[in-house]
Amino acid sequence: MKKLLIGILALGFLSSCNSDNITNQQELETPSATPDVAKRGCASEEIRQEALKNNPELRQKFAALETNTEKFANDLKLGKVLADGTVEIPVVVNVLYNTTAENVSDARIAEQIAVLNADFTATNSDINNIPTEFQAVSAGDTKVKFRLANTIRKKTNTKSWKTNDAMKKASTGGLDATNPTNYLNMWVVGKMTSQGQTILGYATFPESAGLWNDGVVIAAPFFGKTGASSPFNLGRTATHEVGHYLNLRHIWGDANCGNDLVADTPTQTTANYGKPTYPLLNTCSGVQRSVMFMNYMDYVDDAAMFMFSGGQKTRMQSVVASSGARSGLRVY
Repeated sequence: MKKLLIGILALGFLSSCNSDNITNQQELETPSATPDVAKRGCASEEIRQEALKNNPELRQKFAALETNTEKFANDLKLGKVLADGTVEIPVVVNVLYNTTAENVSDARIAEQIAVLNADFTATNSDINNIPTEFQAVSAGDTKVKFRLANTIRKKTNTKSWKTNDAMKKASTGGLDATNPTNYLNMWVVGKMTSQGQTILGYATFPESAGLWNDGVVIAAPFFGKTGASSPFNLGRTATHEVGHYLNLRHIWGDANCGNDLVADTPTQTTANYGKPTYPLLNTCSGVQRSVMFMNYMDYVDDAAMFMFSGGQKTRMQSVVASSGARSGLRVY
């Protein structure tokens, strides 16, 4: 069983880390001259570790976040949490476009919100593809929903953005966040690169709740469905990034046979890509098991991911609960 070993984690965060933008998680892709990329990738934990290494206040927030998550999970087992507790998160979409094609339409924004609602309430059309082995631990309705509150648009001369949060500040050519304590801000930009790599998107984690740069960034070619670039054209880059925003780690724990702090996601050796065939077997600590590659927090193509687990649901609920790090999303 995976356990919340916060003390050990803290030591891990203070050890070997890679330097980068210290508050954000980024989705990295192989270099491409076009927005069509073949392989999903992400540096979320490296960036998060660097943030925690350099910021004592964030370390304190992270420790409190995980302590509260564990308490919430225990209270849930004891029946101390309301059975429903659905939270509808208001979303502000900030569109920064250089070309007409990058100025994603209102219809496409509505489409992306619909994808989020379907994926987070387990009403997605491919939910029945969950293998029998994992049906018992499927999250079902996570009790998290999304509502478009506003769309803000701005034409820009910037053709390619970096992961330095420039798109989140008007003073650097972007758009300031709308009250990030009470709204999930999404920035949609035409293109993002980092060290020659194409970036699908990146997100902040709950310890950054309410900060000026808090939210999710997604490149326009991977936002929504209509007109998006295959194989990331089903709106699930947003599902993955919002998962991080709600405190979900990558399913393999960003280490060989790592720990994602979720008990019901099978330990796996590393990330999976493309469209794997079930069952996909991994061996960790001498135990061979099927891995949950169809989880939204793996790296497979959009068409191959279609579930959260019950343990992931608990982590997300703990974040948006009245005592959670993102409790402000309940008030708008």
